[in-house]
Amino acid sequence: MARLAQTAGLTDVQQEILSTVRDFVDKEIIPVATELEHRDEYPQQIVDGLKELGLFGLMIPEEYGGLGESLLTYALCVEEIARGWMSVSGIINTHFIVAYMLKQHGTREQKEHFLPRMAAGDIRGAFSMSEPGLGSDVSAITSKAVKDGDEYVLNGQKMWLTNGGTSSLVAVLVRSDEGHPEGTAPHKSMTTFLVEKEPGFGEVRPGLTIPGKIDKMGYKGVDTTELIMDGLRIPADRVLGGVTGRGFYQMMDGVEVGRVNVAARGCGVAQRAFELGVQYAQQRHTFGKAIAQHQAIQFKLAEMATKVEAAHAMMVNAARKKDSGERNDLEAGMAKYLASEYCKEVVEDAFRIHGGYGFSKEYEIERLYREAPMLLIGEGTAEIQKMIIGRRLLEEYRFQG
Repeated sequence: MARLAQTAGLTDVQQEILSTVRDFVDKEIIPVATELEHRDEYPQQIVDGLKELGLFGLMIPEEYGGLGESLLTYALCVEEIARGWMSVSGIINTHFIVAYMLKQHGTREQKEHFLPRMAAGDIRGAFSMSEPGLGSDVSAITSKAVKDGDEYVLNGQKMWLTNGGTSSLVAVLVRSDEGHPEGTAPHKSMTTFLVEKEPGFGEVRPGLTIPGKIDKMGYKGVDTTELIMDGLRIPADRVLGGVTGRGFYQMMDGVEVGRVNVAARGCGVAQRAFELGVQYAQQRHTFGKAIAQHQAIQFKLAEMATKVEAAHAMMVNAARKKDSGERNDLEAGMAKYLASEYCKEVVEDAFRIHGGYGFSKEYEIERLYREAPMLLIGEGTAEIQKMIIGRRLLEEYRFQG
């Protein structure tokens, strides 16, 4: 057991789950991750293994066949999985956000219909807010749903769907003006639709097309796609929660726990980068001694380890706050911002420690160097996190003059 990134106060069950996941990562993910990543190959065998472990139902309540665990347990599992290969944690994360939104906001029928099969991993979730022209400005969504009898007709284009191809259920946020008069605030006229589809690419159901995988510099293996809706008909009972106009709040609730997840991913990747750096520094010799004996390298290792520890502590605090039922947008934003920035810095330091070999695809650090930047933009950019943090701080510390 490593000294860094330990979590105090875990139950025996939590420790057992984490130990099982860590063992799986060390034996089943780390040995094959770089090879699969270089081929941009979907890690089907790894996903099947996670399904057997029950990780797709980790936070789904026991009454629906899940393990009913806390956000903290989930985040610590994600940290372990990202330490092995960040793409695998992405496959679980979008699924988990959709399951969480269903658990928190779904109708009884929706929960009973989807959650047991999601817990078993038979239904895989994806969610979609972004569009080609808007990025983090969710209020600018142009995709639209229009009521037509007992159905809604959806039109528009969505962007950056993790699991867009492999998923069979997509939570899609669109504008729905029905029942919302002209001049209604944009975020109050949005609705989340639960869209069922066949896995794969092309026209996956009438009116719904997944064009293909977006070619990315890192975060490979997991499919990232567009989604095009052209006359897509969705029954009214597939409005999340059964009422239109609540989609923005539902998605923001999901993204809040998603930000804890991204922080956990940053922690996991940073831990792996530190492990690689500290190992290499003791094996590589220059000027008659291991480079770990040079003060310049020891300073790097000290800074890296401190960042790993600080990011982990903030991530754990944000998860525990949400688990206690308190608002955690400030803590989740801080954790996501710090963990992703520190992750980038720790990875770069490990890359520098490797010298020229860090540039070689033979060494694992090359993969991490391409993966870390995704965390700076996923689930809201670093700049968006700072906006959220700043606004919340001004609420908390309002000047009483």
